Amino acid sequence: MKRPTLPALPSTARTTSRVVALTSLLAVTALSTTGCNGLIGGSAAGDDEGPIVLGMAVPMSGSSADTGPHMKNGAQLAVDEINAKGGVLGRKLRLQVEDDACDPKTAVAAANKLVAADAAVSVGGYCSGATLPTLPIFGKRNIPMVIPAANSNQLVGQHLKHVFLINGTGSQQAAAAVAWLGKDGAKKVAVMDDNTSYSKDIADLTWAKLGTAGAPAKAAQEAVNPGESDYSPNVTSVLKSAPDYIYWTGYYQEGGLLIRQFRQAGYKGKFLIGDGSVDPKLVDIAGAEHGEGVFATMTQTPQTTPGAERWIAAYKKKFGTDPGPYSTQSYDAVRVAAEAVEKAGSTDGDKVTAALEDIDGFRMFSGPLKFTPEHTLNNGGFVILTVKDGAFVLQDSLK
Repeated sequence: MKRPTLPALPSTARTTSRVVALTSLLAVTALSTTGCNGLIGGSAAGDDEGPIVLGMAVPMSGSSADTGPHMKNGAQLAVDEINAKGGVLGRKLRLQVEDDACDPKTAVAAANKLVAADAAVSVGGYCSGATLPTLPIFGKRNIPMVIPAANSNQLVGQHLKHVFLINGTGSQQAAAAVAWLGKDGAKKVAVMDDNTSYSKDIADLTWAKLGTAGAPAKAAQEAVNPGESDYSPNVTSVLKSAPDYIYWTGYYQEGGLLIRQFRQAGYKGKFLIGDGSVDPKLVDIAGAEHGEGVFATMTQTPQTTPGAERWIAAYKKKFGTDPGPYSTQSYDAVRVAAEAVEKAGSTDGDKVTAALEDIDGFRMFSGPLKFTPEHTLNNGGFVILTVKDGAFVLQDSLK
C-alpha cells in the first residue's frame, strides 16, 4: 500500500484477551498461507495475481460478541480505503473474518480456516486466551500476526518472530493503573481478576507494584470464576480488607455484576477497571447509578481521540452505527500490515516480518509506530477514562 492517509485523523488511539488451559491446544496442524498488506484477502501461496487475504479471528459470538463487529468494521474500512487507492502491489485486499468466540478451541478452528483461506497476514486477536493457541498455527505457516487488541505479556513472552502487538501490554497497563491510583489518592487497593491470561497478567503486575515506594497500600487480591451470576463470596472476602479502591482487570460482563454487587453490599469506595471492561454494556449490567464515575485504564477509543471526528463520521456513514472499542486499532492493524507488504514488495512471510520490524514512524491513531525488539509499542498509550452520563469519556492522559 502506498501509505494511505487517515481522513484528517489524530495521532492518538486497546486489548484484551481470555485465557484458559492452552497447553493441549498448541499442537495443532495449520494449513498454508501467504502474506499480505491490508485487510484480508485470498490468494493461494505463490499466487501474485489474486486478492491479498488478511485473516481476522475475533469474537462474533459468546460473552464478548459485542466487540467483534467493531473490530471487523474498523478493519473493513481500512481495506476499502486501500482498495480505492489501487490496493497493495497492484492487488486488491480481501478481509476474511472468522469467529473465535474468545474461546481457545474455537480460536484454533478459526485460525485453521484462515490458513486454509491462504491468509497472508493475520490482523485479528481480541482475547489473549483465545489468541495464544493460534500463535503456533500461524507461525508454522510463516504468517505474520499484527494483533490489534489482545495484549497479555504471554503473547510476546515466547519471543516469536512473527508476532507483533499494536496495543499496549499488560505491563504498560499495570503501570498506568498504579500511576492513576496514586494520583487519585487511593490509600488501600484491592485487585480482582478472572484468572484468565489477560486479566491475571495485569492483576499480578499491578499487585506487585502496590505497597512499593509512592504506591498505595495493598488490600486484597481476589480471583473470580468467569460466567457466574453471584459473586457475593468474593465481594464479602474483598470487603473484609477494607479497600477504598478496587481495580477489576477482567471483562465487562463480570465487571458489571461485581460493581453492582459491591454497591449493593454497601461498598462506598471507587472502582478502576481494565480495558477489557470498557464497553457500554458494563454500565448496563452494573446499572446507571452504579456505573457512573467508574474509572478505566484504556488506550483511547474513537470518541476520546482528539481529531477523530472525520474518521468517526466515515465509519458511521459506512456501517450505520458508532464505532466501538478496538475499531481504530483494527483499522490500524490492516494499514500496518498493508504497509509492510508494500515495503516488502511481496507477501512472503519472512519479507513481511522483516518489513514490520523496520517500520519507523508509520502514523497510527496511537502515534508514530516503531516496534521494540520485543515487537511491542514503546509507549502503551494508556489513558484514564471515566463513565459520565453512561458513556466513557477521557478523564486523564497521565502525562
